[in-house]
Amino acid sequence: MNEKLRVLVSVDLDGAKAQVKTQGHVTVQSIQGLYDVMKRADSLVPGLALELDMTLAEVEPQAMEELRGCARSHHLPLQVDPLQRNYRFSIVAPRSTAPKLTALPAVPTELAAA
Repeated sequence: MNEKLRVLVSVDLDGAKAQVKTQGHVTVQSIQGLYDVMKRADSLVPGLALELDMTLAEVEPQAMEELRGCARSHHLPLQVDPLQRNYRFSIVAPRSTAPKLTALPAVPTELAAA
């Protein structure tokens, strides 16, 4: 998939929260742009609760693990935010795509001979 990353930010200043809706293909390279958007949204109101909505995105597993690590630590990567401010954000995971294929169970010998 070579789909561009698209982001829509909705901010509720009264409730001190923002939703970052992401569409497209999120890779370990394109995630840097997503971090920049999150940092900018947080700069509006420090401590803003961010919801990262990935339901319409295709996210590479390594990129999702990186995002989850940031959510657990409450920090963006050092190269994105050298000051290492605290970020409060949650991730709405992408919808699952087609299930991964697994090996079929072994066919009993009596059925295999039929």
